[in-house]
Amino acid sequence: MEYIYAALLLHKAGKEVSEENVKAVLSAAGVAVNDARVKALVASLEGVDINDAIAKAAAAPVAVAAAPAAAGAAPAAAAEEEEPEKDEKEEEESGMAGLGALFG
Repeated sequence: MEYIYAALLLHKAGKEVSEENVKAVLSAAGVAVNDARVKALVASLEGVDINDAIAKAAAAPVAVAAAPAAAGAAPAAAAEEEEPEKDEKEEEESGMAGLGALFG
């Protein structure tokens, strides 16, 4: 993640996103630099319009954030549906099903 931040910082400052510059930013931040990761980052950013990528990413979190919330709600709803059936079965098996009628 630090490598991407370094590239974004260089871009924001108007500097070239090169191996030397990324290494310099990471070193200044006290991060142990992995040369292979720096090379991979710089190579993956060749030909990429960073401003366009940022604009697309700014719209994505809204849709992405909604999906996990909906996915997380479905298992919880399914678990809630299963629990009452288990409780009713347990009451019937224990012979306590008729006592509920006594107390309303």
